[in-house]
Amino acid sequence: MIKTDVLVIGSGPAGSSAAKHAALGGAEVIIVDKKSEIGAPKRCAEGVSKAGLADLGIEPNNRWVTKELDGVRLVSPNGTDVWLTSDEIELPEAGYILERKIFDKYMAMDAARAGAEIRIKTLAHGMRKEGDAYVVTCEHMGELFEIKANIIIAADGPESRVARWAGLKTATKATNMESGIQFEMVGVEMEKKDVIEFYFGSVAPGGYAWIFPKGDDIANVGLAVITNDTDKSPYEHLKDFVANCPATKNAQAVEFNIGGDPVGGMPKKIYEDNILVCGDAAGQVNPLTGGGIISGMKGGMHAGIVAANAISDNDFSEKRLKEYDSNVRDDIGHEIDKYLKVKDYALSLSDKELDSVADAFQDIKFEKVSTTELVKNLIKVSPKALLKLGKLL
Repeated sequence: MIKTDVLVIGSGPAGSSAAKHAALGGAEVIIVDKKSEIGAPKRCAEGVSKAGLADLGIEPNNRWVTKELDGVRLVSPNGTDVWLTSDEIELPEAGYILERKIFDKYMAMDAARAGAEIRIKTLAHGMRKEGDAYVVTCEHMGELFEIKANIIIAADGPESRVARWAGLKTATKATNMESGIQFEMVGVEMEKKDVIEFYFGSVAPGGYAWIFPKGDDIANVGLAVITNDTDKSPYEHLKDFVANCPATKNAQAVEFNIGGDPVGGMPKKIYEDNILVCGDAAGQVNPLTGGGIISGMKGGMHAGIVAANAISDNDFSEKRLKEYDSNVRDDIGHEIDKYLKVKDYALSLSDKELDSVADAFQDIKFEKVSTTELVKNLIKVSPKALLKLGKLL
């Protein structure tokens, strides 16, 4: 029996952030991951904002930053585009495209440097309550062993089993789980090589398609769909998009990625006696964009800080751990709730309505590039948006 204060299950950015901050707070921490290589395979378009990294105190590193971004291109179903670049407006939310296979390892290394113990290729099979702690049965290279921890931090992704083992109802409904599918491609011919592109409408029902540049002719090309909204598979949608998009018609895939993206917001309860849930496992994802790296890491940070304080207080009760829920909702909950409403509105728009919005945006002077600015200007040009979203701003 191995004993520790805090056991983090899952070493993605959220889990590594939780382990790092718990260790910095003085707790004894073990982090386990079933994969033999942290960060692989990637299940992400790899975009983050500069402001988000700064909020977490993370300095960009050219080992894991592949491209610094200079704006956004939005493309409606009929090809009408809206360019939001630094030529005309300020870019407080411009960001970077990462190499997740390197970034995730760096974040895990930060956790190790803070004092956390990392165990890779270690699968959690189940857990049981024992006194004021959980005992988790793990397997490494065919060998079973147990870890006893006062606090479990579940950071095991959108299909989280750990939260369910503890009796928490965190499972994402099918209607709120986007199926993400992506190629990393070479030979991509983008008009501007430092601008991310989003394509809306029936090209990706319930979501959008994207092209995120990683080099002069390298990009992540993918889309996310709600599968019950379409007769075609996500793969068929992606193949059609690649074949018909001018930027990708001559490109070739060198990597194929798939994964689920929970876009239904945070569950009502993400804590219980001896357990905290963070990252994708806790729905800490922007429902409109599907982005979850920064928000998940913030969730992990709050979980780690509260876990360390609870260990110091020798109190692992639901009442003590509720502080995590309050802190994380104060930090990112409002934004998640707001963009959940915007996502629901966006899903109600037909291709024709999206084309009309893109036409109207041609005459709008954007002050900056941000999701809030997009919503503000959407309300300006659409009476329907004013009715549905006017109270959000």
